[in-house]
Amino acid sequence: MRGKLNLRYVGPYEIVEKLNLITYRLDLPIDLEHVHNAFYISQLRKCAPDTDHAIIIGPIEITEDLTYEERPVQILDHRIKQLRNKQIHLVKILWANHTSLEATWETEEDMRTKCSHLFEVNLHFI
Repeated sequence: MRGKLNLRYVGPYEIVEKLNLITYRLDLPIDLEHVHNAFYISQLRKCAPDTDHAIIIGPIEITEDLTYEERPVQILDHRIKQLRNKQIHLVKILWANHTSLEATWETEEDMRTKCSHLFEVNLHFI
């Protein structure tokens, strides 16, 4: 459901130690205690000190294999994509732990099957 062009970075977090030429240790918050705090330099990006660009993350439930479940939260919009011989109904989905800028268009049929509770709240999209 998630595209490869979505944001991949959270933070900013302070570098507390340079372990070697290519590895740094970060000061991660307690919410990320299950994540190893040493990162290769290729995984890091320089952050401008502008607080408007900081991404605030809420609590994320991370499993033992360091993954988390993407959960749809709300339907933001809907549209119909016209193909040659049929119409596809699409809904714009806001995902937990993501901003509205990262909302994705999904087929209404798939979302009704997987997440029918979203349509009970958003009756005006039926």
